[in-house]
Amino acid sequence: MENIQDYIESGILEQYALGELSAAEQAAVEAQAASHPEVRAELAQVQAALGFYAEAHAITPPAAMRERVLANVMAQIAAPAARPGTTLRADVDALTSAPVAAAAPAASRAAAEAVIRPMASAPVATPSGRSNWAVAASVALLLSLGANLLLYSNWKNANAQVVALQNDQARFAQTSQVVERKLGDLRQENEVLRNDEFRAVALAGTKTAPTAKARVFFNVATHKVYVDVRSLPALPAGKQYQLWALDKGKPIDAGVLTAATATGEGLQHMKDIASAQTFAMTVEPTGGSVGPTLSTMTVVGNI
Repeated sequence: MENIQDYIESGILEQYALGELSAAEQAAVEAQAASHPEVRAELAQVQAALGFYAEAHAITPPAAMRERVLANVMAQIAAPAARPGTTLRADVDALTSAPVAAAAPAASRAAAEAVIRPMASAPVATPSGRSNWAVAASVALLLSLGANLLLYSNWKNANAQVVALQNDQARFAQTSQVVERKLGDLRQENEVLRNDEFRAVALAGTKTAPTAKARVFFNVATHKVYVDVRSLPALPAGKQYQLWALDKGKPIDAGVLTAATATGEGLQHMKDIASAQTFAMTVEPTGGSVGPTLSTMTVVGNI
């Protein structure tokens, strides 16, 4: 389940919805969606969210704009002496100066004018036999191109914002998980330290490491064992500290210390021990040994 959640939070579903993946990557996403209901549900939500965003930010031209532009065109057609080479520049000016253009971002307006004005600069002859509907259709086409270009620009900006928000959300989730794990460790340590059933066993350094210090917390009733490192020598690569419980002189494996524990970062829960009179720590190969290497004993202490 953790791998599926990482896949969902990676941002690939948003890229799929935006059409930014290759054919092979799209096929891989579709295969994941077919195999995992969580991926399929998340992909549907992403696609729906992008659709809602596009609709919410779509720019609708003012109602009077269409009538104003068409009236201007019809007035030119009805003029007694129509001049050859008449252009639609006046209509384009009306389009680009209308409130819908003014409300759009500067970059979007510039992109719209770059498409519309070159088309409008070409002469449009208006012989007497030409249908008024053909001219109106040309104007409607220009209006549609301008509106679509503005919408596309806004949609691209929305896509970038959605991906950025998804990335921020993933980073926040990871940070929250780390904080929650650390808080859980602190709560556990507090419970052990304040529990009178745990007996604290001080482990002092040996001739191998005179300044080494550690503590073991042993609960005789529950058999729980925790280790707290005060100071231990750094180990070479391939080595690991291993805790031993001695019960009537017989060594019992109590588990190996993690690198974090060996440097003093909090308590570590070790293996349960039924009975012990002494605890000691030796240096063993990574993963631990079946029996202790006595020559490497670093700390030892009696209950």
